[in-house]
Amino acid sequence: MEDISTQQIYNWEGKRILIAEDEEMNYLYLEEALRDSKAIVVWCKNGQDAVQKIISSDQKFDLILMDVKMPKMNGYEATKLIKKNNKEIPIIIQTAFAMPDERQKGFNSGCNEYLEKPIRQIKLLSTINKYLTY
Repeated sequence: MEDISTQQIYNWEGKRILIAEDEEMNYLYLEEALRDSKAIVVWCKNGQDAVQKIISSDQKFDLILMDVKMPKMNGYEATKLIKKNNKEIPIIIQTAFAMPDERQKGFNSGCNEYLEKPIRQIKLLSTINKYLTY
C-alpha cells in the first residue's frame, strides 16, 4: 500500500462495494486498499455470482469493482446483465488486459470506468470517490 500521508482519506461509511474477482490475492489487495474508507466490502468469486448478488438480493450496493477474466461468466457479460437490470449502479472494470479494443469492449458492456492492473491505490480510491460522493 502507498504511504497514507500521500493520499486523501475517504470516508464511505455505510456504502456497500461488491468486488467481483476470482483471484484471492487481487481481492485481498482491493479489500486492504478500501479498509480505511469504512466501506462495507462483499466478495464474489465470479461474474455469475456477482449478477445473482445484484439482481436477486435485497442487499443494495453502491458500486461494483468488476474483474474481466473470471470463471462461469466474464466481467463484460456480468456488466451487461447487471446494467440491464440496474442502470444506475456504477461499475468499474479492472483488468490486466491493456489493449485499446479491450477498453472499448468494457465501455460497450456498460461500465462507468476502466482501470488497468496493477491498480495503484490512489487511482483506485479517487476513481471510486467520483461515484460514492453525491
